[in-house]
Amino acid sequence: MTACVTEDAAAPGTRSHPAALTIAADGSYAARLARHEGGHWFPERWTLAGPEPYAVPLPGHRPEEADTRLLPLADGRVLIHRRAADRHALGLLYPTGPGTGELPLGTIEAAELTLLPAAPCGSRAHALAPGEHSTVLWLVHDGRHSPVPGQARTVPACVAEIEGHCTGGVWLDRTGRLLALDQELAGRTKTVVVDLERGGEVSPLLQITEESNDRLLLADPDSGLLVLRSDAAGHDRLGWGVLGSALPVRFPECLRLPDAALRPFAVQPGQALAPESSAVAFRIDAVTGTWLGVWRPAERRLRQLPAPRGWLAGTGLWTADGELRLPCVTPAVPCGLARLPASATGARSQEESPDGPPAEAGPGLDAHAPAGALVPAGIPARPARWVRVPSTPPSATAPAQPPPPPPVVAFTASAQAESVPREPYGVPAHPSPYRPVPLQQAPLQQAPAAAREAR
Repeated sequence: MTACVTEDAAAPGTRSHPAALTIAADGSYAARLARHEGGHWFPERWTLAGPEPYAVPLPGHRPEEADTRLLPLADGRVLIHRRAADRHALGLLYPTGPGTGELPLGTIEAAELTLLPAAPCGSRAHALAPGEHSTVLWLVHDGRHSPVPGQARTVPACVAEIEGHCTGGVWLDRTGRLLALDQELAGRTKTVVVDLERGGEVSPLLQITEESNDRLLLADPDSGLLVLRSDAAGHDRLGWGVLGSALPVRFPECLRLPDAALRPFAVQPGQALAPESSAVAFRIDAVTGTWLGVWRPAERRLRQLPAPRGWLAGTGLWTADGELRLPCVTPAVPCGLARLPASATGARSQEESPDGPPAEAGPGLDAHAPAGALVPAGIPARPARWVRVPSTPPSATAPAQPPPPPPVVAFTASAQAESVPREPYGVPAHPSPYRPVPLQQAPLQQAPAAAREAR
């Protein structure tokens, strides 16, 4: 049976699916479960901080289960989460020459436990354990090293208990203080902020309307750009806002593709105070396949690019200079990175001046959503057509207009082995956070011209 994948059908639940590859907070390492000889699963760590990526297998005494979860840390170790009934065992893996070292971190008894992305500092790790009426936020690793070899300094600790069923997990600052969670209460889901330095104090972040379900998908602490999903218009729409800004949330028409689901997975760092210049990478899924999308608020169009061969779909990272790097695995290259330069993605480097104020909203462009409806007033009934650059030969039903030529993609790979005789150490520092401002619905009238120019 063939099913049509739509944005609505693939909306909230897709976020809980595990990624094929998980990248560390600073982009230096990645980890995944790889199938080796005999069909067994073993952890594998990728080193990305260098001219060429290379993978190091981390096999244990026995193969891992398919539901084992991995979280790479910035110091090179990999946090592993194994489940056995209602017990969740946690540990740290690291290469020790020909073998694999493991430092047990303890166990948590819970019906469900979900690892959150590592804190932006790259060393601390948290997990969510939703219960019947509340959700417990656990600190499963605090980043400190024990003076006793082979023994953890701390065990998992409960840092906050939040009312309702919480999912998601997006960091809003570089220090790991402000954590955004999607909180479900009374059948409605809103994104809230948990302040870990104030004992888990909860404050609202997203509330487009009182009846809408509003979820945060991605946040960039440098520029303040937020990418979200809301059903305030009667169906799920992708929107964007700015952390700490009083400007309303916008819902770009270009991020609505018929019979396709868009999922953001990476945002360009380093665009300080320039949210409209920050490039966002999307995974686009449809019946015809999976390909890549790149969007910037200032451009107000979605660039659709063919996915490189062997792409671990939904994973990748940006450099501050605008290069998009996509991890790939093929039979000939077991560990590779496809590199798309800024000229192919339209990203802006840190040295370039920010884009000027965008043009007025018009057909095919994003617009303010009026209160109560959140449907842009100037949007035509027929959505704009976008030409997809297919990764397979075009079918007979393809549009007559020829697709644009694919970008020049540099591909680097290496089978180089790594020898690490002991645990790696070292965590970089990051600037301090700022407080978020709750994002509400748009006002009834458009903002004054001076306010638009200030954007």
